[in-house]
Amino acid sequence: MAAITMKYEGCNFFRQRLVLATLSGKPVKIVKIRHKDDDPGLRDFEASLIRLLDKVTNGSRIEVNETGTSVLYQPGLLSGGTIEHDCSTQRAIGYYLEALVCLAPFMKKPIKAVLRGVTNDQVDPSVDIIRTVTFPILRKFYIDEGLELKITRRGAPPGGGGEVIFKCPIKKTLRPLQFTKPGKIKRVRGVAYAMRVSPSVANRIVDAARSILNQFLPDIYIYTDHMKGPQSGKSPGFGLSLVAETTEGAFLSAELSSNQQGQTPTIPEDLGKQTAMLLMEEIYRGGCVDSRHQSLTLLLMALGQSDVSKLLTGPLSPYTIQFMRHMRDFFQLMFKMEVQQGSQGEEQVTEEEEGQRRGGDKVILTCVGVGFTNLSKTTL
Repeated sequence: MAAITMKYEGCNFFRQRLVLATLSGKPVKIVKIRHKDDDPGLRDFEASLIRLLDKVTNGSRIEVNETGTSVLYQPGLLSGGTIEHDCSTQRAIGYYLEALVCLAPFMKKPIKAVLRGVTNDQVDPSVDIIRTVTFPILRKFYIDEGLELKITRRGAPPGGGGEVIFKCPIKKTLRPLQFTKPGKIKRVRGVAYAMRVSPSVANRIVDAARSILNQFLPDIYIYTDHMKGPQSGKSPGFGLSLVAETTEGAFLSAELSSNQQGQTPTIPEDLGKQTAMLLMEEIYRGGCVDSRHQSLTLLLMALGQSDVSKLLTGPLSPYTIQFMRHMRDFFQLMFKMEVQQGSQGEEQVTEEEEGQRRGGDKVILTCVGVGFTNLSKTTL
């Protein structure tokens, strides 16, 4: 019996839908992609994502109409192995890596992917955040022998020129997660990187970020990573990634990168201070994972064994809310949600104060895993 084709409209959550279609084995049809725009249809980065999914699967069928406004994707089996892919420079490598991280544990062979393009931009998670925050989350679900991300070259937009090597082991099943105690912040680590600009830029970023963070915490170490020559990509750029680690092993991140050429020049000191403030905001939101990693953690909880998984997060991002709707569509899985009020006590407060406090509301998400099994992995 043929699987029912899921149908959606528009370009929003395009990657989310393709990844869930691949994992669930359900075909998906997306129509009216930017059909009212002057330049309708798929963008280069979306077409590049489809090509990447085609490389890591075996037997996928993809149909795109002439205008690119309609895509039919019938997923094949996840094969893995060694692949190379030139990512579109419209989006960073992080856009593609986030999709690969969801699929990699369930491949037939452990994946080794060489991805080329932009390593750090203002939209997608940088390769640094994937290495320092995404990987520890994966380790909570399965053993990490062989989990690796090596940055061989950095690349800033618009030229790109970066390269990373991503390796991930395969697992037959994932273990359930109970993660409801965020703990207290014990240290902050970070990377200030600079490409094709003066090495002093990275030091200026570090000094500015420390001027804010040192008021709260003594244990702060921010590395400087100044790439030279071929390793620095094709365009100048700089930025900062910060990660706060808690006593319970939670990681919260924030990052910023400089504007491209032709835009208002970015001042390194401002960038350092803004990133530090963004990290403070992420800590204030609370939870055991930051807002960027909510959907990945929920996906791995849902794909676990038929056991209860529990996670405490800060306020759910719009992306995560839509992701949960898609989980219901593709896996018929619903999460139980309990909101923990951020305010303490029953004293009278104004609406404005209540609004500010609700920023600290926490959500406990509970689900029973669908018992997803990697059928390709032979039992040893």
